[in-house]
Amino acid sequence: MATPAKILIVDDDRLVADYLEQELEDYGYRTERAGDGVEALEKVASGAPDLILLDVMMPLMDGFTVCRVLKGNEETRLIPIIVMTALDGVEDRIKAVELGADDVLVKPVNQRHLIARIQTALRLKATMDTKLQESVRIREHLAKFVPERVRHLVTANPSSPGLRMRDQDVTVLILDVSGYTRLSETLPPAYLNELLERYFSRFLDCILSVGADIMDFAGDGFLAVFRDADPRAHAVKAGHIALLLQSTAKELAGTHGPSGLGIHLGISSGQALVGSSRLESAHGTRWIFRASGMVSNLAARLAALAEEGQTLIGPETARRIGNRFVLEDVGPRRLKNIAEPVAVYRLVDVARSP
Repeated sequence: MATPAKILIVDDDRLVADYLEQELEDYGYRTERAGDGVEALEKVASGAPDLILLDVMMPLMDGFTVCRVLKGNEETRLIPIIVMTALDGVEDRIKAVELGADDVLVKPVNQRHLIARIQTALRLKATMDTKLQESVRIREHLAKFVPERVRHLVTANPSSPGLRMRDQDVTVLILDVSGYTRLSETLPPAYLNELLERYFSRFLDCILSVGADIMDFAGDGFLAVFRDADPRAHAVKAGHIALLLQSTAKELAGTHGPSGLGIHLGISSGQALVGSSRLESAHGTRWIFRASGMVSNLAARLAALAEEGQTLIGPETARRIGNRFVLEDVGPRRLKNIAEPVAVYRLVDVARSP
């Protein structure tokens, strides 16, 4: 019989920690507790857990610092971390994901939602561990989740300067799934996980079919980066893929009836710091692809602003693709931490020739 997964609960609120411990143990998980960030690091050092539930606001060391330390350590960076916060959801999610968190939940956390996210994170970790231990299947895994450019560079020369972070003109697309929280309250966690995997498999096929790169997954969404020597070309490519993703989501939702999922997307174009990082741990090697800067932040805010079934794009993307697509002017919108209002457009369809 497999040993139950061990989950480290990091929260200074004893009532919250008691509740989480009881719920998790009822589902068969082993638990360990830490009341602050310093104690959490000590617990991890003495025996790595399979997953960490991490509060943000704590004495001595906050959750963001703990996340940065663990994700910056070769021995601990592959441990899944689910950040739980009572602060602003959008801003904290962006910050947590930038620090390497695998998921972000806003308090108060729904019980079924929490268990579903834990099961998804542990399942993905188990899959990663298995694939990293089997040399034949490692290549199959990397072919899906590691950018094509990174694989070619690593194969040719693992120390290649081409892997370093550098400024590039890119288009960033962020996809988020709508309705996940609602469905987590009504559907069995195992079924919901399988449903999400089925959707994401189709979405990945769409992204990879045009040579775009998946930067990372974050809970029920992902970030994709489009690059091309012609800045207009990668923006146009992202527009076509966004429409394809929306039609794919509608097709899948029709297949699964009331349990179908919708999506909302944000797209932004411009300069970003782009590159790849090699992560080494006891479980093996993992390559991650990053695109940092205002372009990614704007795409995240546009995705958060979009309603289900919508794709919102920023002004630079609209300027590059305007004559190739039908765009609806949503008007200037104030977005958090951006000083001036941003012109926002909704991507409607491909422009038809007269």
